[in-house]
Amino acid sequence: MTSSSAADGRVLYEVDPDRRIATVTLNNPAQRNSYDAVMRDGIARFLDEVAEDDDITVVLLRGAEGVFSTGADMNNAYGWYGGKSANGEKGANGDRPAKSRPSQRRRLTVDRKSFDFYHNFLGFPKVTVGEISGYALGGGFEMALMTDISVIARDTRVGMPATRFLGPALGSLHMFFHRLGPVLARRMLLTGDIIEAAAVEHLGVFTETCDPAAVTARARYWAEKAAKMPADGVVIAKEAFRWVEQSQAYQGEEVASYLFHAYGTNLQFSPGEFNFVKTRAEHGTKEAFRLRDAHFHVPEPEIG
Repeated sequence: MTSSSAADGRVLYEVDPDRRIATVTLNNPAQRNSYDAVMRDGIARFLDEVAEDDDITVVLLRGAEGVFSTGADMNNAYGWYGGKSANGEKGANGDRPAKSRPSQRRRLTVDRKSFDFYHNFLGFPKVTVGEISGYALGGGFEMALMTDISVIARDTRVGMPATRFLGPALGSLHMFFHRLGPVLARRMLLTGDIIEAAAVEHLGVFTETCDPAAVTARARYWAEKAAKMPADGVVIAKEAFRWVEQSQAYQGEEVASYLFHAYGTNLQFSPGEFNFVKTRAEHGTKEAFRLRDAHFHVPEPEIG
């Protein structure tokens, strides 16, 4: 067994050569395993190692301390674009001229790179297994859906809450419609609802939905089961799967995903609409999330 880490220990990597399984763990539990650009790049580097290692057949993706991932770190919303955020925080790429909002050309450049990461993970040449519990939100939800075999706890909360402050044209739209189906995809993107995995268990969105205590063991079971397959056969099959998806389901929509994400992050807000970035700058991230949820809450109608 060999192990290493990246992004100051926030991404862990372990290889079990006897079983031909690599494990990548998001290790940022204080932030519910949300990730910034540095963490995402660390994940990408380890995935590249797996792809290049002919002795590894399966990669198991998980989160530390019972939480998969709450997606991109929104504490510095504009930091992803390499400048400074609206409240003066420095971005991931160091000092740059302070701007309240990144230019559209900067958005497109960065968003294309971000979607390249998801594109590569979706078409990854080895078997991907997701051990999903706690929360799978935003980019974490996308990665959970992109895994070949996904094991999820029934009480895991999933969704794309960022649509409530950046609009419904977020994430890998082509993948949502293909994996969730058009009805569920529209419901989740147009409302920003966060739901429990148990609510969609009957739809077969995930490979296996189980009790929380069983997630780790069941994910490991599926990883070991897939790792017994012929390595060459797996790689050939994954490329075939990718070709089928590209030809039948994804015909240019992937470009639309990052284009509309870039455009959507430059929304103008009318009076009475919730502006998350402005609210976060005025009240802080935690209070902004509380105010967001309060703004979007609509009580269920009483029957009878």
